[in-house]
This record gives sequence, C-alpha cells and structure tokens, in this order.
Amino acid sequence: MTREEPDPRVRPGRPADADRIRELQSHLRQPSPDLLEYGLAVGAARVSVADGRVVGYLLPVDAPNQPGVHLAELVVAPGFRREGRARGLLRAAIADADGPVTLQAHPDNDAALALYESLGFEVVERRPDAYADGDALALRLDPDA
Repeated sequence: MTREEPDPRVRPGRPADADRIRELQSHLRQPSPDLLEYGLAVGAARVSVADGRVVGYLLPVDAPNQPGVHLAELVVAPGFRREGRARGLLRAAIADADGPVTLQAHPDNDAALALYESLGFEVVERRPDAYADGDALALRLDPDA
C-alpha cells in the first residue's frame, strides 16, 4: 500500500465533538452507544470536518492482548458522502495502526465494500446473523504485508 498525504479534513475527535458524533451514530445499521462512549472517553475517535462541523467519524478499538485495531464504527453524514471523507478517515486509521486492521460490513453495502477493497481489505469471514437483518462480512488489511 502506498503512503499518501493525510486528508486535511481529518483530525482526532475532541470532547466538544461528542454530541455531533452521537447524532451521526444514528445513521449506523447497528450502533453501539456504550462502545462509542468508551471511544470518546479515551480519545480514540477520528472525525472528518466541513466548515468547522463534524460530518463523519471513525471509531477504532484496540485489542489489549494483540496487535492491530478493529474499526468498530464508520459513518459520514448523507450530505457529505462521495467526497472521499470515509477514505480519509480509513487512511488515517490505517496509518496509525500497529498491525492488522479489521472491520465488519453488511454484504449488501456495495459502496462500502468497494471502498474497503480499493484500500486493500480482503474478506476473511462471513458471520451469519451478525446483524439484525442478516449476515456480516469480516474484512482485514495487513498494512505491513
């Protein structure tokens, strides 16, 4: 994977962003409010900003006993999609990762799957009934491979 310039619209999440990030979480298929609160408390979230307003976020979660990171939540507000914001958030998380990067996606989310594939993620597992409306695909990227 080639190293590219960081997206200038992406920055670490701040305590002042918490309410807006919580609003954005409502766009997720299966949000985890408790996990988000933990991520906000430890400063793990990354945000994408437009005109000073948070319009997207990514929540990476480190595993304490193994290298790598799991990208638990990624969302961009509908009016700001198809602008490269999710890609910018993902690239920031990949650049920061110490080891493999994993995430989960719905098999019908063609746009997300195309984005993940373009960044080098590969499907490693199908998880039956992981979502209330069906299966999930587990994807993995080994940035150092």
